Amino acid sequence: MLVFVLLCFVLSTNSSYAQEENEPKVGLVLSGGGAKGFAHIGVLKVIDSLGIKIDYVAGTSMGAIIGSLYASGYSGKQLEELFNKQDFDVLINDAFPRASKPFYERENAEKYAVSLPFENFKISLPSALSRGQNVYNLLYELMLPVNEIRDFKKLPIPFFCITTNIETGESIVMENGRLAEAVTASGALPSLFQPVVLGEDILIDGGVTNNFPVEQLRAKGMDIIIGVDVQDALRDRESLKSAPDILLQINNFRTINAMKNKAPLTDIYIKPDISNYSVVSFSEGEDIIANGEAAARANISQLKSIKKNKNSFVERQKIELLDSIKINSIKIQGNDHYTRSYVLGKLKFKNDEKLSYEDFKDGINNLIATNNFDTFRYCLEPSKDNLGYKLTGELRESETTTFLKLGIHYDGLYKSAILANLTKKRLLFNNDIASLDVILGDNSRYNFDYFIDKGFYLSIGVKSRYNQFNKNVNALLALEEDSPLLEDLNKIDVELTDFTNQVYLQTIFRKDFALRLGAEHKRLKITSETLIDENQEDEVTFDNTDYFSVFGNLIFDDYDNPLFPKRGFYFNGDFHLYLNAAGLNKDFEEFSIAKADIGYAFSFNNKVALKTEASGGFKIGDNSTTTLGFGLGGYANNFINNFQSFYGYDYLALSGDSFVKAMFTLDYEIFKKHHILFSANYANIEDGIFETGEWLTAPDYSGYALGYSLETFLGPLEAKYTYSPDIGESYWFFNLGFWF
Repeated sequence: MLVFVLLCFVLSTNSSYAQEENEPKVGLVLSGGGAKGFAHIGVLKVIDSLGIKIDYVAGTSMGAIIGSLYASGYSGKQLEELFNKQDFDVLINDAFPRASKPFYERENAEKYAVSLPFENFKISLPSALSRGQNVYNLLYELMLPVNEIRDFKKLPIPFFCITTNIETGESIVMENGRLAEAVTASGALPSLFQPVVLGEDILIDGGVTNNFPVEQLRAKGMDIIIGVDVQDALRDRESLKSAPDILLQINNFRTINAMKNKAPLTDIYIKPDISNYSVVSFSEGEDIIANGEAAARANISQLKSIKKNKNSFVERQKIELLDSIKINSIKIQGNDHYTRSYVLGKLKFKNDEKLSYEDFKDGINNLIATNNFDTFRYCLEPSKDNLGYKLTGELRESETTTFLKLGIHYDGLYKSAILANLTKKRLLFNNDIASLDVILGDNSRYNFDYFIDKGFYLSIGVKSRYNQFNKNVNALLALEEDSPLLEDLNKIDVELTDFTNQVYLQTIFRKDFALRLGAEHKRLKITSETLIDENQEDEVTFDNTDYFSVFGNLIFDDYDNPLFPKRGFYFNGDFHLYLNAAGLNKDFEEFSIAKADIGYAFSFNNKVALKTEASGGFKIGDNSTTTLGFGLGGYANNFINNFQSFYGYDYLALSGDSFVKAMFTLDYEIFKKHHILFSANYANIEDGIFETGEWLTAPDYSGYALGYSLETFLGPLEAKYTYSPDIGESYWFFNLGFWF
């Protein structure tokens, strides 16, 4: 009996195998087409629903991306779910989370409208808009289930894709190597993505030479070929209104002409109606997928005829993405100018450390967000004991080290200004950066920063700045409390100039906190013509003193956006001990100033966010130096010293040696980049409020603001109406451009 059962099993197995061998081989070829390639997913959903087994997949560009994932085991339905979750603006533009940027970048890089390479005193343009790192990161994560496969014929479905050698113009069939790298190269659209370097070859989008590799697929022994074509058709004269439209039309001459010969080589030719979409219509992915599905169903009878002769389809199981990994060892190559400790300090993970895959991706982002590297091609190789992974990677350092950056700005304090910045990396050392801002306008200024970044080790920084403005301010900011002049004056029109220099040490701890300890020299000059009488020829000088201090600064900042945060936490604590002074302030005595700012932002939904803030500060010791006291009023994000914004009051209208302030801002993004803002702030400020307990009482000052902000490439364009019920007065504040 046992022999009989075994015999039946062997015969049935051989019969199934023979039946499968006799089935026609079905190949699937997917063209490139950018966002139009989402239509491929719709076609795959129909193919899966009919139970058609695909024996070989070929693709170019977006066809390669979707085809490779299908060949790796994802179903059409799962691909739809995955792609609907992606933010393609972030993906394509290589926009990294703000928290990935070094503290230096967060403080200094968010004020420029334009950044251009500036090597040898010549301005050039970037080689592409995006480095393609985010695309590689996503593909590598999705392809982890087939991570160890180097021969693409051994994938769940055999696969190949097409790329182009930019030096020779040769079309290259990619069917070996690391799948994520090959597919990234196939989709490296010129001008949008940087070329991909693989070995000795520099590769770009395969669509440049072969956007529909049907001949190569037929050569794999396919009996039936299903072809999905999402390429553009030629446009008429009414649609050719711009230079990009004309250039795209010229490029389409070749591909459309080639399809005259390629389309007949397919057995089922599917051409979705997606003429109303462009190669960058990523926000309309759902509609494009639906059109692909409709085009496949228009060919349903032909597809069903394939199924009649092919019964070996096995329904795909949903692939679960890896949620955590353990990294046993790290091997990085290509960091010629940057030390291993610098690289590991940016990655923020160590040997034998288990971490979530999200934290792993954050580490990759931290490294690339330094902008010191063009690409990081990495691989996770399972350890011999299969208890972790060995991380190996190849860095390609950026050849551009000098940048010219530009910006413009207007606000009510500094008035109009234009900014020119020169940034130089690797000026004196491999891991340093120097930046000089020259600001010309109604109040000319400059900022100089030099930073030697050693990651988790002690870094060294130097700062120098010169600021000036002219404004009516609270008289207590210039005069001592017992001055008889206060009887006649509430405000004084002053000219304030501030020249500050710092040298400091910085260390990063607990991965996200930056601690700075340093020394500071400040030359503060405050003059006015308000008090000049007939016998005076010169202006009155309230302060013209050099102050010397030591300071400590603790910073945490993971806001997702510095101006319109929807999530994140912020902390900035500062302590200054003023030790000495030279100049007009002859009665100087040692004193300290401590202050802190805390902020937290969260979202109710994708349209509405609330930002809560609290601030406070106090002076310890001698109270005679009023010019370094606290001042509230006005609206600006680039105040100096101990001045802060406060809605409902004019600039620096409130002053004291101690204060507390709370502010709440409701941000309603009515349309993308269009914000309606409502703010309320409350404060107590005067001398000694922490000694008298006044800081715990009901607020003495309050103000409210209603405004509109538009995010532009120059920075925010803002108008805010503010009102204080305390004094019954209102102020308008206008701002254009990033703050600097």
